[in-house]
Amino acid sequence: MTEAQTAPPVASDQYVQSLARGLAVIRAFDADHPAMTLSEVAQRTQLTRATARRFLHTLVELGYVRTDERQFSLTPSVLQLGYAYLSALSLPQLAQPHLQALSTQLGESTSAAVLDGGDISYVARVATRRIMSVGITVGTRFPAYATSMGRVLLAGLPPAALNAYFASHAVVPLTPTAVGTEAGIREALQAVRIQGWCLLDQELELGLMSMAAPVHDAGGTVVAAVNVSLQAQAVNAKADPPGFLATVREQLLRTAALISADVAAGK
Repeated sequence: MTEAQTAPPVASDQYVQSLARGLAVIRAFDADHPAMTLSEVAQRTQLTRATARRFLHTLVELGYVRTDERQFSLTPSVLQLGYAYLSALSLPQLAQPHLQALSTQLGESTSAAVLDGGDISYVARVATRRIMSVGITVGTRFPAYATSMGRVLLAGLPPAALNAYFASHAVVPLTPTAVGTEAGIREALQAVRIQGWCLLDQELELGLMSMAAPVHDAGGTVVAAVNVSLQAQAVNAKADPPGFLATVREQLLRTAALISADVAAGK
């Protein structure tokens, strides 16, 4: 999480600042920061120490945070905050068996994600091995522009929504091989629209390739994306890398179509 991600939106007359700050404190904890001191939480949320202390101890009393008097960390009770959303969302349940079948066919990890603000948020995943330095689970977030699923989702946005995205999210290359400008990302998104899928080669993390395809609802709107994660070294070591990637693409597009059909049917 970056400081920009924790900044609250422009306040309206319906905006409750205390709620926004409390949620910012919860979101400050992630895989890289599972436990933090009061000062670290204050710094990551851009709150004063006194304000951060009040929110942390309120969360402790509510059971969402634990402390050893020096560091704070989330408790499993935080999962309840997302469970209502996941339980009401049919997509994970619809996607999971198809992702499992795709993973079995290819022997690779598969995932589904939705666009959440400027990030993608994983809603379903079948992992065969860990190929990233950061473990990916349901709820994991990455910048949309830097991921194959994110680019599929951004490519499906109406022009006004895409312009708003770029107006509030800077493009920062995460690896030496990554596209590092808004113009470059826009060009990549146009290619995704034309071909109907996205292949990302080591732009999120060195050594990682991924291919993604869109999931559509009954009206044709892109509502999610599915992907296959690949090790770049393993792909390049294949006797016929283009042929292998063509097989991955064929199976991925078929899986995305099956999930889209289930979403459209409301199964």
